[in-house]
Amino acid sequence: MKQITNKEEAIDLILQQEIVAIFQGHSEWGPRALGNRSLLFDPRNKDGKDIVNKVKNREWYRPFAGVILKKEFKKYFNTLSLDESNNMTINFKCKKNTAKLFPGVVHVDNSCRVQTVSSGFLYDLLKQFNKLTKCPILLNTSLNLAGEPLVNTKEEALLLLNKSKLDAIYFVDEKKLIQKEKHESI
Repeated sequence: MKQITNKEEAIDLILQQEIVAIFQGHSEWGPRALGNRSLLFDPRNKDGKDIVNKVKNREWYRPFAGVILKKEFKKYFNTLSLDESNNMTINFKCKKNTAKLFPGVVHVDNSCRVQTVSSGFLYDLLKQFNKLTKCPILLNTSLNLAGEPLVNTKEEALLLLNKSKLDAIYFVDEKKLIQKEKHESI
């Protein structure tokens, strides 16, 4: 394992089409990954759903959510007159070019379950990603594998990294990214 203390390295890995987990604060509960225990991937990759579903050992048809900068929400989605969607509980229809720009987060019915962010680590990460790519969205899913509970502890996160094809985990509170060496076998 390789440890890095710079969050920009996490963005670099996402730009290299690698899946990066983030682990911060208290654990989450329920069916949504709201940024404390998440897997993130580049939504511009047309094969993104297949890549992440393969790592999570999920069926090919399972959709993913998008986490987006709040100020960009209305630009890409029909928001039902809402200004934000903090909890990823609503599927929004995508506007004309959204599916073309971000195919990794758009479901077959041209919708996306969206979470908006306007502060915190995930916001800062998205802001930097958008600055580099002009893409204000990241694919976001829960930090677990199919059929397994959500990751709760740091030990569980490291176990998941070791037993899966996940590329890296960024421990936000410690400002530490742990990345698998490319030559390691799983």
